[in-house]
Amino acid sequence: MPAISVELVTRLIREQFPQWADLPIRPVAQSGHDNRTFYLGENMTVRLPSGAAYVPQIEKEAEWLPYLARFLSLPISCPIVRGRAGSGYPFVWSINRFVEGETLCRENITDLERLAVDLAAFLRELQRIDTRGAPAAGAHNFYRGAEPAVYSRQVESALRELETDLPVDALKQLWQRATATRWTSAPVWLHGDVAPGNILVRDGTLCGVIDFGIMGVGDPACDYAMAWTFFDRPSRVRFLEDLDPGTIDRARGWALWKALITYRSSEPGAADSARHTLDVILEEYDWMMAGG
Repeated sequence: MPAISVELVTRLIREQFPQWADLPIRPVAQSGHDNRTFYLGENMTVRLPSGAAYVPQIEKEAEWLPYLARFLSLPISCPIVRGRAGSGYPFVWSINRFVEGETLCRENITDLERLAVDLAAFLRELQRIDTRGAPAAGAHNFYRGAEPAVYSRQVESALRELETDLPVDALKQLWQRATATRWTSAPVWLHGDVAPGNILVRDGTLCGVIDFGIMGVGDPACDYAMAWTFFDRPSRVRFLEDLDPGTIDRARGWALWKALITYRSSEPGAADSARHTLDVILEEYDWMMAGG
């Protein structure tokens, strides 16, 4: 497969959508792992799966995002057209409407607690949408919406490998809490990757949500892992305040799983992020054990 680059995107646009062949193409500043994203002119983006495992994301977004957008108060990603394999690139790909906003970071948000409240409200809106015919958790979305226990083997393996680096007894207790409860309500819609790179802000406040590639329906706990990866304690409380204790435990489990399997990652920033998340989780654990 050729490198996913501006040159490849240029060839694909010229071959399949010549009406846009004169528009400038440039990569986004923070492209994702599953898909590579490029700006196309001023009002569109191009998304190309980085491997075969991510092709279902393009197909799901084309089918479901126009439907979901009708019920959400914030702008979300919206496909315009789907491209086909070509120029040596073997997968389907998409052109999407550009959603204005800056990628979330600590520097461009003015009030973490307000962000937490607004993001939680967005997730509640998403969860209220009818799920008939929607894709249940499975391989297509790496089991987001399933119980975190689906990754127990990975967690157990990581804890064995990291027993000289981390307080694994405490982490085992937290994982046991995460896998001890079940989502017993009807399945609800979930984004699947609620993370700063998929959250847009303008003038310091939430203004859009993008990259729904691993969406599905099931247990929404995975959508709250950001409580430990980004928020501080006061904003974490606001983000989680409407959830029952079991869902909070499962949400923490999703954050714990991802941090453990990326603790020694060579991907830029991944290991630092994992260490930060584990520090937050362990600080909270100490607070819980102290009766907080």
